[in-house]
Amino acid sequence: MATKSTLDRIPFRIHPRVFAALGADLVTNDVVAVIELVKNSYDALATRVDVIYGSDPLGGPFLEISDDGLGMSRRTLETAWSVVATPYRATHTVETRGKLTRRSSGEKGLGRLSAARLGKRLQMYTKAAGNTCWLVEVDWSDLARQDALEACEATCKSVTAESCSIASTGTRLRILNLETSWSEEQFEDLRENLSRLLAPFGKAEDFEIHLEVEGSGDLETKITAPEFLTKPPYAIRGHVDSKGNVKGKYEYHPIIPAKSRHEQVTLSWEDVRESTEGDLRDRKLPSCGPFEFEIRAWDISSTDTDDLSERFQIAKASVRKSIRAHKGISVYRDGILVLPKSEDARDWLGLDLRRISRIGTRLSTSQIVGYVAISADYNPELGDSSNRESLTQNAAVRDFQGILKAIVANLEVQRDRDRVRPSDDLKLSSLIDGVTASDLVDEVSALAEEGMASKEVVQRVAALNGRLHLVQDAIKLRFVYYSRLATVGSIAQLLVHEIRNRTTSIGRFLRTCRRPLDSQVESAFVSQLELAESSVAALERLADTFAPLASRSFRRGRRTSQVQDSVKRCLAILERDVTKANISCKTRILEGLSAAVDPGELDTILLNLLSNAVYWLGKTKEERKIEVVAKQSASTKRIEIHVNDSGPGVDPSDAESIFLPGITKRPGGIGMGLTIAAEIVSEHNGHLALVQPGRLGGASFSFDIPPASNTN
Repeated sequence: MATKSTLDRIPFRIHPRVFAALGADLVTNDVVAVIELVKNSYDALATRVDVIYGSDPLGGPFLEISDDGLGMSRRTLETAWSVVATPYRATHTVETRGKLTRRSSGEKGLGRLSAARLGKRLQMYTKAAGNTCWLVEVDWSDLARQDALEACEATCKSVTAESCSIASTGTRLRILNLETSWSEEQFEDLRENLSRLLAPFGKAEDFEIHLEVEGSGDLETKITAPEFLTKPPYAIRGHVDSKGNVKGKYEYHPIIPAKSRHEQVTLSWEDVRESTEGDLRDRKLPSCGPFEFEIRAWDISSTDTDDLSERFQIAKASVRKSIRAHKGISVYRDGILVLPKSEDARDWLGLDLRRISRIGTRLSTSQIVGYVAISADYNPELGDSSNRESLTQNAAVRDFQGILKAIVANLEVQRDRDRVRPSDDLKLSSLIDGVTASDLVDEVSALAEEGMASKEVVQRVAALNGRLHLVQDAIKLRFVYYSRLATVGSIAQLLVHEIRNRTTSIGRFLRTCRRPLDSQVESAFVSQLELAESSVAALERLADTFAPLASRSFRRGRRTSQVQDSVKRCLAILERDVTKANISCKTRILEGLSAAVDPGELDTILLNLLSNAVYWLGKTKEERKIEVVAKQSASTKRIEIHVNDSGPGVDPSDAESIFLPGITKRPGGIGMGLTIAAEIVSEHNGHLALVQPGRLGGASFSFDIPPASNTN
């Protein structure tokens, strides 16, 4: 006879080593640990916090974090402070003290683990309003030696006001038996990061941070962001709404006094999606909520830092130091820093990798000081990870990052307009001149004078390597025109866009094929089949047109183009966007007009002009029209083609620069379309020009190409 089975239960247990283990694993370094403890003071509504590194005759070196915040009662110590991962902050999201109200900056209850990381022993004096002062002592090493959490205890006793040294309310942590010996470099890193803890461009009269290092020779120092950072040459500031639309203002104020410039910036969520890759393209609305931003940028070559030094009457080394201390884009939740908190996390947005891997002028993290303000109420999914060095990865974070990258890209475009002039030397020789280490020598010499560590030198060498990569890319860019690779590259984005559009219908067809073919499905099956066949045929024609250009054996003169067919083909490629934007397209092309230009080359020229027209027409609320006119000149016998639109047109101040490499206002653009089109026309002894005023009130471009021998 079978016996009845007994259901056994195995209880979970947590070993006391959890304090040391989590402290080491979740808090990435000592600087981050101190910052977390200072944030606890902020959450406790302190108006001042003092961070002191000193030496106790009996206990040796110590770290002390003292504040004038709310302090803790005996009950709070038992029910909140002593509970690891307590939900206290999650349920007490807002604290009020008189006229002062703050949103909590943390809710994971892991602050005491920061203390465990920093040292083996903790002494904490704390006093709440109307309460006695309590002394709490913890020996983390002793806790780790226990067998069960039930045996883990902190000692707590009331002490006199004199022993407490807290005037009214507040908390004073003293961490003894430090795990590491702090270096001068670490203190400098701590000073820099504490100066970033509060939003650098906002007002924080109600919270001061002071840092005192015993034996440093410095008096007590209030931590502040330098005034120098408030006057950048380039800045973009504004807000993003809940639908992902960006509205802001770009400002240019040259360091050497000259004409300033400002411009309103508007980006739609669609613009952001077009400028990014990945799953952002599939979402009609962003998953993240609204936020505010302010991003400032500097040029940091040796000449630029000389100008900054002279303008603000500060040492050149201080210029570099200030930008280095605050570099990158910092995110503040309800006024307090979320990230980055350490040097390793400064490029959490991936700007440096993006800068090297893409053609064009890009800003590095070391050139940017950015401020992004979010709130826990409107962006609950933008949570910081347990190690406090990144955001938890989810759809909202990816959308948030995509919007910020689009904003940075716009700042780069605006900056290029103010840095690059049509008169600048763009010859190949000037690019080769960029292959030099002279700036690096100057920077390393300056660093040596400042007594900086080898780590800084390595960073400068890495920066030079990045610059050389950009010069290398630019040199390649000039040569690819002649190898025809640039022609293929310029339309790659359009081809991908077109293939995605066409394969959508193919996908529908395949899904339809998987359904049972009953009478209700048969008509849909036939319809989808026709669309799929049409799509495949269109892709094949597209491949046939451009295949010769991709061949190394490509030679001009082997094929001619029917201008009318080329215009029709390009408009067909853009048909979906034309229809979506409700654009009226008209053509006036001489019948039988044939050009001595390869169809792939003519299509490339027209695609660049037409795609630009379609994009900018989408930004106007006026009647949207495109007109393509082609005729043969009676005097020169060359074919003249005009592409006109009724869009916003080209600002007269940009009339010359739009043909320069890397200049673009389109989000995600590389600024090569008009440059490549002009190069192709030039190869056929023609000229691509902007016609102003535009024939339809917007932009008008004209170019001339040779006729085929059979053209009348």
